[in-house]
Amino acid sequence: MTKKRVYEIARDLGVPSKELLEALVELGMPGLRAVSTVTDEEAELIRAFFRDRQAPAAPEAPRRPEPPPSPKREGTPRPPIVAVLGHIDHGKTTLLDAIRKAHVAEGEAGGITQSIGAYQAVVHGRAITFIDTPGHRAFTAMRARGAQVTDIAILVVAADDGVMAQTLEAVDHIKAAGVPVIVAINKMDKPGASKDRVLSDLAKLGYTPEEWGGSTVMVPLSALTGQGVDELLEMILLVADMEGIYGDPEGDLEAMVIESSLDSGRGPLATVIVRNGTLRERDAIVVGATWGRIRALHDHRGGRIPAAGPGTPAVVLGLSGVPVAGEKVERVEGPNEARRIAEERSRATVDERRAARPPRTFEELIQVAQTKQLVVVLKAASVGALEAARHELGNLKADGVELEILHAGVGPITETDVLLASAEQDMQPLIVGFAVKVDGKAARLAEQRNVPVRTYDIIYDLAQDVGRALRRLLGPELRETKIGEAEVLKTFDIDGVGRVAGCSVRSGRVVRSGKVKVYRDGEGVFAGEIASLKRFTDDVREVLAGRECGIRIRDWNDVQPGDTIEIYTVEEISV
Repeated sequence: MTKKRVYEIARDLGVPSKELLEALVELGMPGLRAVSTVTDEEAELIRAFFRDRQAPAAPEAPRRPEPPPSPKREGTPRPPIVAVLGHIDHGKTTLLDAIRKAHVAEGEAGGITQSIGAYQAVVHGRAITFIDTPGHRAFTAMRARGAQVTDIAILVVAADDGVMAQTLEAVDHIKAAGVPVIVAINKMDKPGASKDRVLSDLAKLGYTPEEWGGSTVMVPLSALTGQGVDELLEMILLVADMEGIYGDPEGDLEAMVIESSLDSGRGPLATVIVRNGTLRERDAIVVGATWGRIRALHDHRGGRIPAAGPGTPAVVLGLSGVPVAGEKVERVEGPNEARRIAEERSRATVDERRAARPPRTFEELIQVAQTKQLVVVLKAASVGALEAARHELGNLKADGVELEILHAGVGPITETDVLLASAEQDMQPLIVGFAVKVDGKAARLAEQRNVPVRTYDIIYDLAQDVGRALRRLLGPELRETKIGEAEVLKTFDIDGVGRVAGCSVRSGRVVRSGKVKVYRDGEGVFAGEIASLKRFTDDVREVLAGRECGIRIRDWNDVQPGDTIEIYTVEEISV
């Protein structure tokens, strides 16, 4: 006996799954969901009932007054915007590669997707917009933005790993955004894959699978072999139908920047997702504190398009600067109005920063002057990468040293960056770049001004090196090692020399190059170094336990009989 899912029956009948489910309530089958399976007999019964229900009424039958129509959402169904989230290395990029036939993972440093991209795929003649969000924990803010702009979230969990740390982060973002979730249980082809373990882990997080009586759609698949990928796409379209995702091309513009960067040839670029309305070439727009008239729009394949409607991703050219990812795109009357609004916002931002930093008191200025600072100029390839690097640097701590990001921007390291860093005369400057290159003139100027410049393709290396530089500002880390102890038996005052302590070495050894701590009645009274060490009348380098010697302590003549002299060495620990 074969079984068929309800959504497949709806597709055969050519009706939305939601409409068919409403009809099944009349049939006395209210417990069914779109992904529920039924037998062939039940499927035929459903088809017959729905056909009869849809049949026109006889002419002579009396007609009841129709209830007032329920308010309809404006617009028409639009492509659902889908975010793919999950733990690092659980196969998010491979899954998108299987869907859109493009190898995004190749060329990514360290195999990690380090920027947000938007792509479209066509399934059964319907478009789905995908947002690929990075899995590394440093990109938490980027994942949050991805969830906020999306209609449906795909949570990718590897069957051989189960729920991991960044899976939990992704779940938090999905729940905070309030969007429906579909779980893709990936890597089912790998040895050790356990679907039941993943189901159990997710059930503890409140995502109970449908096969256990819950409501969470979970699709086992292998992005590598393609197994289950088509079913995942079916589920996306099904959830989109159930949610009723609409957009009005003629409605108010609702669009958001999900990524931005600076291109050396084309200038500032912004990847935008349109949820409602239509974005067109020549539109005057404001994005946060940036503005512009759209010079060109490009689709996810790089082709030029005249407009981007609901559910469509597009790259916008023509802005005055690199906007902050997450900012809304607002259409205004013209470029003059756009410039005015952007400049007002820019001034307001500066005023807010000044208000947030009141003048320091004299005592605070003294404290700041005594605190060592590492000044960093940070450059990155995109706003998303910049946020990630700032997040990592913000987690670095070293007692007695402050890290100040003097400037953070998008684009290559230039002469201006070097001039800015080298202007900080009283602080240690450092220029770091994440996935960017150093301009030739900037490299020469940095060498002339002795400003360290480092570039990185892996964010872990960047954080590690800056942390090491931060600790070096404290000076070398020193380790004391006790090597011996001597008791003062008698003292001798010698003209022109000072006081010499006649000692018995009780343990270890006394060395001429050693340092000393003097204890009297159990309390420390002095710390210094040995000026001279004698055995009888001879200068010696070392005296071992059980022997007597004469010790003169540099710049201290208060040593007394009965004092204990502890001898130790100091060595530098490399950071």
